Amino acid sequence: MTPSRRTFLASTGAAVTLMPFAFGPARADGHAMDTIETENGQVRIQPVDHASFVMDTTGVVVAVDPVGDPARYKENDTPGMVLITHEHGDHFDIDTITELTKWPETKLVVNPAVHAKLPADLADRAVVLANGDTTFQGGIDITAIPAYNITEDRLNFHPQGRDNGYVLDINGFRVYISGDTEDIPEMRSLENIDLAFVCMNLPFTMSAEAAASAVADFAPAFVYPYHYRGRDNGTQDPMEFANMLPDGIEAKMGGWYDT
Repeated sequence: MTPSRRTFLASTGAAVTLMPFAFGPARADGHAMDTIETENGQVRIQPVDHASFVMDTTGVVVAVDPVGDPARYKENDTPGMVLITHEHGDHFDIDTITELTKWPETKLVVNPAVHAKLPADLADRAVVLANGDTTFQGGIDITAIPAYNITEDRLNFHPQGRDNGYVLDINGFRVYISGDTEDIPEMRSLENIDLAFVCMNLPFTMSAEAAASAVADFAPAFVYPYHYRGRDNGTQDPMEFANMLPDGIEAKMGGWYDT
């Protein structure tokens, strides 16, 4: 059966055609790569763990918040860009970053707080984005989106103004990466997002209900729930999140956790 297509205008005005995700070969540890066919080429997504994934844009391989064994981020190609949202240990691992940026052409994009923690050699080559800043790296327009807590008893986890989410514009295909945040106004007001990665865990970020409400507002075509294990009873159910989404938004389930 031929899969249906979804065509819509991205912010650039260029038509982007999405085919339903085709699942590539499974990784040895059970994680799989998803492929999105767009009019401008493939975008491939490989969940790795919790908040970490690899995105192959055809033009450049991007490792997002890589932590742990660097080999998990180089199974297909050495990343040409490493993107860090903030300084917490489940997003920022200096040993992993050092290994993944041994190729001198690899771009490193970080927020100011992470930049302050980098050794001098990496700090000198890093692109530093504060909230609202933009850059063009590896053929991708990157905008730093605020990421912070708004609930009173969570404000110490992610204070406003420190951490980043990101919007990546890949030839008109727009990807939102939430980092660690609650359902802030800056998320709800996003426009023309094709693919989103949205966190949900307690007490550190937000509930599945809050995440689904925000996603309903900015209405991406596809969304991955990720970063959904929390403390004690704070783990959120990605399927419950998916069931709360309105028609027209498709949730994708990545292999973020081995068990």
